Amino acid sequence: MIKQAEQLWKQIIARGSNQNENFIETLNLQPGAKDDDFQLLESILHITLPEELKSFYRVYNGQIWNIGTNCFIRNLTLSSISEIIENWTFLQEEFDLDDDFEADFGIGIKPLLWNAKWIPIAANGGGDYLCLDTDPSEDGAVGQVLYFWHDWGNRTVEAKSLFDFIEFCLKEDYE
Repeated sequence: MIKQAEQLWKQIIARGSNQNENFIETLNLQPGAKDDDFQLLESILHITLPEELKSFYRVYNGQIWNIGTNCFIRNLTLSSISEIIENWTFLQEEFDLDDDFEADFGIGIKPLLWNAKWIPIAANGGGDYLCLDTDPSEDGAVGQVLYFWHDWGNRTVEAKSLFDFIEFCLKEDYE
């Protein structure tokens, strides 16, 4: 699985480099995560991480965001393990389940506006997160990808796995 993760990173970097010759530098990628990082994340979130996530993060442990940082895919910056913990903690403490949202839950997702078993792995800077779902409904799959929109109750599965999501995003740029 690490080979597939490495290949996806190569494709992300190649795609971005075709548009910006300094793309790799402006991604601000951090060195790969270690087993201790994964163990910490699992213990704080009380989950078992999907193997695809571990493989992807073994290559690069997210990005350091600052002005001029390029998104790794779509409009998303990949969070480091420490940022995942910070964002998850923030969402646990701040998300008001009584907010007046019209909820729309797609197939495969438990009908919750926020689920503590979602892993917020990437952000768009506006309070929205790309999450991996480790607690899907009976129709879902562990590791499926969904967006958490902070001001909209729409929750739908974007892809059945992280790798599938990235592959889809890489293809949409060329279609």
